[in-house]
Amino acid sequence: MAAVPPRLRAFGWALLCIALAVTIYRVTRIRRDLVDFEVYRTAAARAASAEPLYRPEDGRYQFKYLPAFALLVAPAAWGTPEVAKAIWFALGCGFVMFLFTRSVDLLPGRRQSEARLIAVTAVVTARLWIKELVEGQTNLWLAGLVMGALGAADRRRPVAAGCLIGAAVFVKPYAIIFLPWLAVATGLSGLLAFAVTASIGLALPAVVYGWHGDVALHLGWWRTVTETTGPTLLLAENVSIASMWAKWIGVGPLAAGLAMLTSVGIFAAVLSMLVRRRHVHRPSYLEVAALLALIPLLSPQGWDYVVLLGIPATMALIDRSPEVDLIWRLAATVAIVVTGFMLFDVLGRVTYVRAMSISVVTLAALTLTACVVHLRWRRLA
Repeated sequence: MAAVPPRLRAFGWALLCIALAVTIYRVTRIRRDLVDFEVYRTAAARAASAEPLYRPEDGRYQFKYLPAFALLVAPAAWGTPEVAKAIWFALGCGFVMFLFTRSVDLLPGRRQSEARLIAVTAVVTARLWIKELVEGQTNLWLAGLVMGALGAADRRRPVAAGCLIGAAVFVKPYAIIFLPWLAVATGLSGLLAFAVTASIGLALPAVVYGWHGDVALHLGWWRTVTETTGPTLLLAENVSIASMWAKWIGVGPLAAGLAMLTSVGIFAAVLSMLVRRRHVHRPSYLEVAALLALIPLLSPQGWDYVVLLGIPATMALIDRSPEVDLIWRLAATVAIVVTGFMLFDVLGRVTYVRAMSISVVTLAALTLTACVVHLRWRRLA
């Protein structure tokens, strides 16, 4: 049987992706209708008019991002809502494709074919990135910027890497955890580029609000983030370490202290990978993959679908699976299955709520991160 020409195969994949995107978009408009996109659109409209961004009366849909992001997404407030939603969704689909293709392209010493890795990873994480698209969220934007920074670091472009990590902080503030990696991988040039980008982003709202308004906005952001965290810890969809301890022993100082100790411990384990980087070729991939996987665990408002940030880590574990010991292979498999298939529609309401109440997804995400750290210590990536 004759092989399919590469151009024809690429065209077929493109048609399949377009058909899938159109299908998801139609379902999205029926079920969720990009509810989080409305938060960004509202904030964009307020920023354009120099109105306050952080309002308690917005309730569950308060804007919780840095002020500069409201200005950066200002085009979301232009035109009709229908057109804006279609463009926003298309951008999300673009970031999905970029995340998968960059993850496989940058994976060092890849053992398996690109097509197989993308297909398997896409299937086992489908629940996560589809829910992200359905919600109209921007975690895929964060992942895209970080993977772009990884590519820039690999090509010895420290300034570009620093600028991209700086921009990522304004999409999702917890991108700040990439600073240790940036320092080791790009040196002073990358850190200076990050500092300049961050400074520009912090000062940007002053163009519209003035300097006093800029300061007031950032204080409002901090107040909103800190005051809205506590009530979300016991929600089923919260998979953060803070939520795990709150669900296990109740909200309080003890749970907060244990959450802090656990977070510091797993973060230290990931940072230990930096110590071993001199022993492997192109070490940055695993380090970035592990830090991405950590984000939903460290963020007090880490929702279940934010685990999609572990896609590069999942791809690396799938690729290296035949080379690790049986116990680690089983642990990685269970972690990938749990994070990818913890579905309300599959398990039913009672089982789903019970599983989330004991933080099964959190434990799986912690296991996934530990497996990535193990790859570094085994020098398998």
